[in-house]
Amino acid sequence: MPEPDFAVWRARLETALERALPAASEAPQRLHAAMRHAALDGGKRIRPLLAYATGTAFGAEAAALDAPAAAVELIHVYSLIHDDLPAMDDDALRRGKPTVHVAFDEATAILAGDALQSLAFELLAGSPFADDVRVALLRELAVASGTRGMCGGQALDIDATGGDALSLSGLERLHAMKTGTLLRASVRLGAIAAGANDSQRAQLDRYADALGLAFQIRDDLLDVEGDSATLGKTAGKDAAQAKATFPAQLGIDGSRARLQALADEMAAALTPFGERTAALAALARKVIERSH
Repeated sequence: MPEPDFAVWRARLETALERALPAASEAPQRLHAAMRHAALDGGKRIRPLLAYATGTAFGAEAAALDAPAAAVELIHVYSLIHDDLPAMDDDALRRGKPTVHVAFDEATAILAGDALQSLAFELLAGSPFADDVRVALLRELAVASGTRGMCGGQALDIDATGGDALSLSGLERLHAMKTGTLLRASVRLGAIAAGANDSQRAQLDRYADALGLAFQIRDDLLDVEGDSATLGKTAGKDAAQAKATFPAQLGIDGSRARLQALADEMAAALTPFGERTAALAALARKVIERSH
C-alpha cells in the first residue's frame, strides 16, 4: 500500500500555526518570538496528522480540521517547553534547536508555554463547529492536558525518577497519561469533528491507546540506541537521570517484542474500517519505525 502524502496536511498546519501565533514584531516581542521559536518549523507533527487523518477518514473537510490540529500541536509544544526547563528535565536541545529557556530565558520559557496553552483553547473556541461540538472538543483537549492526562503523567514521572522502581503496570499507567492521552485526544478530536459514532470511536480508542504506548516504547529505545544529532534532542538522558523506562523494565529485546505486539493491535483495531484509515495505519508505522 503506498504511503499517504502527509505534506499537504503539514503545510496546512504550518499555515494555521503561522496565522494563529502573534507576530514577533508585536509587543511583547520577546514572548512572541519565543512562542514562534518553539512552535514553527520543527517536529514530527504526529498529533495534528492524527487529527487530520481521523477526521478526513470519517468525512470531515481538511479545512474544518485546521483548528483542532493546530490546537493539539500547541498543547504539545507548550508541554515540551516546560518539560525542558531546569526544574524538569533540564535539556538544552529540542527539535534540533536550542530549547526556549536556553535561546531566551527561563521566565520567558514559562510564559511562552502558558501562552501557547491558552492559544490552543482560543483556537478551539473559535473553530467552525456547532456549539455542542466545540464544547466536546474543548473538553477533550482539557482533560487530556490536565491531572488525568499529560500533567498528571508528568507528575508521576517526576515522582518515579531516581526513586523506587515502578512495576510494569505502573510504568504503562504513567506513560498512558503523560504521552498517550494527548495522542488519543488527537484521534478523538478528528473523530468528534467528523461526527464519528460511538462504535467507531471505541475502535479508534483501541488504536490510539496502543499507539500511545508504542510511541513511548520507541522513544525509550531511541534514547538508548540513538544519537543527539539524529534525535534532535539529547540522547542518553533517561539513564543519566535514572528515569523509569521500558528498556529498563523489559530489556531491549523485550521492548522490541512489546512494540511489535502493539503494532499488531493497531492493525487489528483499524481492520474494520478498511482503506479509509490507510493514513492512520501509515502513522502507526511511522511511530514504530521512526529514527527520531
